[in-house]
Amino acid sequence: MPAEPTPETSLKTELKTESFRLRRLIPLAAIAAVAILVVAMGWHRELSLENLVRYRTALDGFVTAYGLGAIAAFVAVYIAVVALSIPGALYLTITSGILFGTVAGAVASVIGATVGATVIFLIAKTAFGEYLLRRAGPMAARLAEGFRENAFSYLLFLRIVPFPFFLINLVAALAGVRLGTFVAATAIGIVPAAFALAFLGAGIDSAIMAQEAMYRSCLAAGGTNCALDFNLKAAITPQLIGALVVLGCAALIPVVVKRVRARRAASPSD
Repeated sequence: MPAEPTPETSLKTELKTESFRLRRLIPLAAIAAVAILVVAMGWHRELSLENLVRYRTALDGFVTAYGLGAIAAFVAVYIAVVALSIPGALYLTITSGILFGTVAGAVASVIGATVGATVIFLIAKTAFGEYLLRRAGPMAARLAEGFRENAFSYLLFLRIVPFPFFLINLVAALAGVRLGTFVAATAIGIVPAAFALAFLGAGIDSAIMAQEAMYRSCLAAGGTNCALDFNLKAAITPQLIGALVVLGCAALIPVVVKRVRARRAASPSD
């Protein structure tokens, strides 16, 4: 018959468990610290179309000189931005179309966004996903179970529609979504927006070049109020947002069909 644990043994076990939990929080704390530093220093504001115009010649030279290496560098920046959950992914996706064209830019954006989202998903899931879920109560557990049952469709919907990207990563981690499901739904779900924004970037390239010419002419003339005036909000039209919402709703059709069938099966037959 095994001996009952003594108070000292129980205390040691509890301390070891608590120490393990704290170690799991280290990657998440590191990510949060770097993200806070980036925002506090204002480095995230460097991701703008204005800076793209300012450094356009240098960027074009870099892309021409390094080709796939330039795309790899772009993907690495995209992964860092998404993993740190800092603003800028929208501008990066548009920039991908400007620098690499619609197809290559969209593919690079999808890879960067998917890998970045997966990094923060795994860190959050390891740090507190299952731990918090076990302590959130039966109702939260039932909601999480329902989310997991239809995780692919729900995630597909949330990825397609304009919804905070980082929040989806955390919700999926808390709900205990499987890694394969998360990666697949993320990669597929962001394809429409990635191609739309990359296409938008490729299309507005001429407008940005015109703004660049006016800006540099102003500087050459000694102007003191020279500024780049490009309204990105005018480019993101309601039609584009509406199309993404419609696609997102279509992703929920399997969930609706599944529930309707379940209700019909549960109802008594005549």
